[in-house]
Amino acid sequence: MSKLSKWYGPLLLLSVLWLLLLGLNASYLYRLASMVLIFGLLAASANLITGVAGLMTLGHAAFYGVGAYTAGLLSSLYQLPPWLTLPLAGLSAALLGGLTAWLTRRLVNVHFAVATLGIGQAVFVTLLNWVDFTRGPMGVTDIAPLYQGSAAVSLAIVMLVFVVLYQLLDRIIHSYYGNALRALREDAQCVAAMGIDPGKLKIQVMVVGCFIAGLAGALWAHSTRYISPGDFKFSESITILAMVVIGGLGSLPGAILGALLLTLLPELLRSLGDYRMLVVGSIMFGFIMFLPKGLIGEYSALRIFRKQIRTLET
Repeated sequence: MSKLSKWYGPLLLLSVLWLLLLGLNASYLYRLASMVLIFGLLAASANLITGVAGLMTLGHAAFYGVGAYTAGLLSSLYQLPPWLTLPLAGLSAALLGGLTAWLTRRLVNVHFAVATLGIGQAVFVTLLNWVDFTRGPMGVTDIAPLYQGSAAVSLAIVMLVFVVLYQLLDRIIHSYYGNALRALREDAQCVAAMGIDPGKLKIQVMVVGCFIAGLAGALWAHSTRYISPGDFKFSESITILAMVVIGGLGSLPGAILGALLLTLLPELLRSLGDYRMLVVGSIMFGFIMFLPKGLIGEYSALRIFRKQIRTLET
């Protein structure tokens, strides 16, 4: 485990305790904290697919949306509890991700990216126009909260899911399997020459990444208790990708930091009104220009991890 990742659990726990101390006026901060954690999961899952495995995805919001609608509809129509809708949402998104990877397993680079863009648009149009099933532009309402009657406990559940999935991704990335994914990113032909099936790797990493995106969508549905197709349009995919790029491609702590920055900045600049997104866009452009490797590049993250391993061995 890297030195940075050790502190995410304790820091998040302290954050929850701090929010609890704010008392009755903390409802907005509870929701903001949940949003940061959910987008952190989305950025982390996109980082596994794009940053580590090198599969540029432009339709990540589609898998996020499938998870959200699975949880929302199961909760609203069939009154299933969140502990059941969350894994089902993850499985539905993983199924779509695995199918997408299987259909596009021979595509590389921009061709794969365009294919995922098509999947994203297809899902968005389906959510928008299949009114009898998804309620179309009206969205899904009456979604049960993660925990009835306590926003603090709901936030604690989101935090727990975040910590568990973060540790899982950390183990995957810093393992021999993670090395295979990085080899796929660099040269798929060399991976095949070593006896590893690149197509199977693509399917596996898409299934894992989309499962986490589906869980994030379910958490979003149960946290907001209302979802609509507008939450999962193409711009959301670009925002998630921007979080990964700004944080540092291939760096898990960087993806979380990018999510934190791009989630909180629009809220902090809300007083600027219509100009706030212009400011946010300018800041993003500055990061890309002057920090092309991101806030925490993959090389720096791996160096910290290996240094910590050597310290433990001695």
